Amino acid sequence: MYTLDTNAIIYYLKEDEKAVGFLEDAFAGLTPIYISSITEVELFSFSTLTFEESSQIENILETLAIIPLDSRIARIAGSLRRQYKIKTADSVVAATAMFTGTTLVTRNIRDFQKIPHLSLHKI
Repeated sequence: MYTLDTNAIIYYLKEDEKAVGFLEDAFAGLTPIYISSITEVELFSFSTLTFEESSQIENILETLAIIPLDSRIARIAGSLRRQYKIKTADSVVAATAMFTGTTLVTRNIRDFQKIPHLSLHKI
């Protein structure tokens, strides 16, 4: 089971070889794949987002489970942000992976490697 960081989806959309190779296999399997609702915000917030890109994102999101930011995840994220001095969005994504008991798939391992009980997979 995986939780995708925003950059994993961005690199997939840009047809990055590592991202496509890993995510194509993940999307084809029966393994649940999650994203945080903060990832959804980030994906749709790019000022240069085209209609085509927006449609691609919509298609991907239909195959994923979007985990809303609730009080439980917010408290985990707050603790991670306080302890490890990471950005708010990163703390929510990490908290989502921890809450769901999944491996976080990201290109930016450095953003998360301080968190000792977070399973990471670099693409």
